[in-house]
Amino acid sequence: MHGMQAFFDISFIMRSYFRIQGKSQTMAITDWPEDERPRERLLKHGPASLSDAELLAIFLRMGVTGKSAVDLARDMMTHFGDLARMFSASRNEFCAIHGLGPAKYVQLQAVLEMARRAMQEKMRSSDALNSPGAVKDYLTLTLGRKNYEVFVVLFLDAQNRPIEIEELFRGTLTQTSVYPREVVTRALHHNTASVIFAHNHPSGTAEPSHADQILTQALKNALALIDIRVLDHFIVGGDTVLSFAERGLI
Repeated sequence: MHGMQAFFDISFIMRSYFRIQGKSQTMAITDWPEDERPRERLLKHGPASLSDAELLAIFLRMGVTGKSAVDLARDMMTHFGDLARMFSASRNEFCAIHGLGPAKYVQLQAVLEMARRAMQEKMRSSDALNSPGAVKDYLTLTLGRKNYEVFVVLFLDAQNRPIEIEELFRGTLTQTSVYPREVVTRALHHNTASVIFAHNHPSGTAEPSHADQILTQALKNALALIDIRVLDHFIVGGDTVLSFAERGLI
């Protein structure tokens, strides 16, 4: 009898243990110690103190059945690999993850667009040559994870401040697909003093190809005929941005 009682005691303890474990694994963030909650840590130590997953959890606000917002955020980071890939995900790719849907996708796109506009405003109010970091940050966010090539032109005034930023061409970029006449036409339209070119490499490498160099020289020659300078050509590959000017290629 004592053996049977011991068996039931052990069985009860094990069931209780697994119930407790299950609760701890799905515990709401509000039940965590205050110093471990992402929101409280951000307010106390700043956003830089949080991991990518913790920042994403604050954006998500809540998780799904069986997962806290942090758990869901970690699943997302595992799925996409990094924030940049998540930012560039299509609606279908984003919504394919359990717990996400069109509403969250729309929220994310709104946040990204606000960030782009804030960076544009920062560039417009400063000398593009003296604030290359702002230009690179904007280009990384805008072009870094596109799965097709895009050619962008920054049209600058006499003080090197951006007048307008335009995407002029898409697809495989060569001397025959990027038309110097169109670039010249847009430069004249904006009464431009100088320009900065930028395009992305979907492969992730920012190294300039021979075709990139030929294209840059062709555009530079065409714009020189109307006294417009080419200040730089940036190539964006993932999170890396290469400057032709820094490489001595302009």
